[in-house]
Amino acid sequence: MRNMYIAVIEKRGYMKYISHLDMVRLFRNVFKITGIKLAYSRGFNPHPKLSFALPLPLGYGSSCEALEFEVNCEIAPAEIPGKLNAALIDGVRVISCEKSEAGKSFASRVAAASYEICFPAPLAALTDFEKAAGKFMKLETITVEKKNKKTGEKKEVDIKKMIKELSCKKVDDNIVLYTTLDAGSVSNLSPDLLISAFISFTGIEAEREQIEVKRTEIILCD
Repeated sequence: MRNMYIAVIEKRGYMKYISHLDMVRLFRNVFKITGIKLAYSRGFNPHPKLSFALPLPLGYGSSCEALEFEVNCEIAPAEIPGKLNAALIDGVRVISCEKSEAGKSFASRVAAASYEICFPAPLAALTDFEKAAGKFMKLETITVEKKNKKTGEKKEVDIKKMIKELSCKKVDDNIVLYTTLDAGSVSNLSPDLLISAFISFTGIEAEREQIEVKRTEIILCD
């Protein structure tokens, strides 16, 4: 009998600088500590059946990391967050857990993701972001230079249709862009490309490290 689960994970503070592979190692160790036995793959080099759907780049915070895993025991989903959180380090927390239906993996069902992109006060004062965001979304095309990870070649791509929503709001002294972008295996837009295009459009001088990015939702196919 397969016991598949999906856990929603929060990653905040300095833990946003932990790599995807280190997150996988962290949770493998945490499962060992808690005594919840992960199922293993078969073959010459078996490995635990545990993976993150839509892994985040280094430096991104998140309130919705999706951890998919399979265990060799019967355990109620409601018990899992408490057990894992007792062994986790500060900055990483399991928010919820539920059983997963057999069939398609969670990762294969991802269609889009929502983000909060925060421009700090010194940058926020440089332009009228609300008007800029409105004009930005009225553009017929939004072209950026994208690098092929395998070949290293760069080419211009139009990302306009990959931006599902974009709005702007002032929060304290900061300006926050709220956006929903294509995500998953069919079409995927990195927030970094959106940031690059938006900075170019507004003409502000901003370093990427000044801008905070947090993923707030993973949206699945119907």
